[in-house]
Amino acid sequence: MLIPEALLESYGATTEHYKKGDTIFSEFETPKNYYQIISGSIKLNHYNEQGKELIFAILSEGLSVCEMLLFIDHTFPVNAVVFEDAMVLRLSKEKFIQMLDDHPKVARDVNNFLAERLYQKYIMLENNSSLYANVRIKGVLDYHKSFSQDQKPYSYYTPLTRQQIAAMTGLRVETVIRNIKTFEKEGILKIVKGKIYY
Repeated sequence: MLIPEALLESYGATTEHYKKGDTIFSEFETPKNYYQIISGSIKLNHYNEQGKELIFAILSEGLSVCEMLLFIDHTFPVNAVVFEDAMVLRLSKEKFIQMLDDHPKVARDVNNFLAERLYQKYIMLENNSSLYANVRIKGVLDYHKSFSQDQKPYSYYTPLTRQQIAAMTGLRVETVIRNIKTFEKEGILKIVKGKIYY
C-alpha cells in the first residue's frame, strides 16, 4: 500500500465501489482526486484515431492511479477504466496536498514511488522501441512486475491477455503468442491454465 488507508481516511478519503468496465476518469478531464486501489484492478488506456485501444498500464491493489497529475496543471492523457471489480479510496486533491504537507515522510515515499515508476516507464519505452518482438514483450512484463513486491521468478501473475500485450507493444497477437511460447520453453515464464506467471 503506497499510503496507509487509515491516514487517507483521516483526511476524508471515501471508499468507492466500481464494476468492471466503469470509467473512473476520462482523457482531458482535470484531475481533482487522488485514487488508491484497495482491491481489483484498473487499466489506463487511450484510443487512437482508428479506434484501436492502447493500454499503458494495468494497476492493482495498493497502487495509486495517475497521482503525478495532482502536482501539475494538465488534464488526464488517459482513461482509467475498471479492469476487475474494484474498491478505491478517493481523496480530494486539496486534502491530498495538505496530507503531504503535514506528513513529510509520506511525501518522500510518494516521491520515491513516482521516481521508481518513471524509471521503469523509461526502461519499458526503450524496450518498446526495439526492432525485436521478444525485447518489447519482455519490457512490458518487466514493467508490470516492477510494481510487485515479490520479484522471485514466476511469482507475478500477469493480468494481461496476449491481445493486450500486443496493444501495448504494437505487435500482432500471433507474434506475441509465438514469443510467449518461446519464453516458456526458455524458462523465462510459466503458463498455467493459459495464464502467464513471470
